[in-house]
Amino acid sequence: MDVVSDAVSAIRVGRPSSNKVRVSGSWCSRLAPYDGAGFHVVLEGSCWLLPDGGAPVSLGAGDVVLLPHGTGHVIADSPADAAAVDRATPFENWLTGHTPRRSADSPGTVEMLCGKYRLDRVHMHPLMADMPAVVHLPNRVGARAELRAAVDLLGHELSTQGPGACLAVPGLLDLLLVYMIRSWAAEGHGTWPSVLGDHVASAALRALHSDVAAPWTIDLLAAEAGVSRATLARRFTALVGRPPMAYLTWWRLTFAATLLRDTPDPLAAIARRVGYGTPYAFSHAFSREFGTTPGQYRTSGPGRPDLARGAAGDHRPLRPTAEVRRRHVEGTARSQEADSVPSGEDEGVTGPGSGAGER
Repeated sequence: MDVVSDAVSAIRVGRPSSNKVRVSGSWCSRLAPYDGAGFHVVLEGSCWLLPDGGAPVSLGAGDVVLLPHGTGHVIADSPADAAAVDRATPFENWLTGHTPRRSADSPGTVEMLCGKYRLDRVHMHPLMADMPAVVHLPNRVGARAELRAAVDLLGHELSTQGPGACLAVPGLLDLLLVYMIRSWAAEGHGTWPSVLGDHVASAALRALHSDVAAPWTIDLLAAEAGVSRATLARRFTALVGRPPMAYLTWWRLTFAATLLRDTPDPLAAIARRVGYGTPYAFSHAFSREFGTTPGQYRTSGPGRPDLARGAAGDHRPLRPTAEVRRRHVEGTARSQEADSVPSGEDEGVTGPGSGAGER
């Protein structure tokens, strides 16, 4: 797959949900912090989004807003003061019909699509971690045509509930999430939009994610990117925050954790899918990276606190630091990368029968 597809697939659990809400007059509703991502699409009228700890955001017809980290927030007809926010009606009450609503013909009618995605934050890819608490995508004429199309289709399916809607709606919600991430990345704010926009780093990432089990080496990745190994090491490390082979190790094991979570596949099969020749080599690398064995991880249930140390619970190793950027400027990253590749130590493999691409 590609980086965005893998980033979403690694953290998505369960089925997304959404509702069409229509309200008018004076109103204020509270959505509690959520272990996932939430979104709102304004179909008609205008309203305000008041994120916890953030500045109010004015939303107009056609605007889309994504809260990728599940930030608690209030939606209201106006920028409510603290007292009004404290009295805000829980959003769930709207859905159960416990909140009075005005006539659809009342002045100031607002219609929205509101939804959320369940996410396993232990597997958070740094691309997702890089996103701000609130991603506001204003409606602009001629812009984001694919996002507008997904919104229109989703609104239609929720309104009509035609045959096959139970399949169509979850698929459209997945599509909507991808288009929201694309639209954010296209604006160029943050680290990972820069990564995806760099032809060297993006070429290497595209190769790694398209075939994670391939016997990758720094030379093969440099050839994919069309540059020298030193240039690849310098550019990739400065932008992504890790050398290419270290990123490959992290992604292989993160992908393996997803497979352990979502499939009944035996360890040997998972080891092969992520580029390890034996279950022993895979288990050794997994334990060293995450502090728990694959078997313990699979049976530990929701939350999986043991993974927080090495996976997305701590994104810092995958973020470019000031020191990394200084090395990028001075060009010293090339020697660091060259020294690390031959031993295969970054790949966490010891003993005979090591994984493909880790020799």
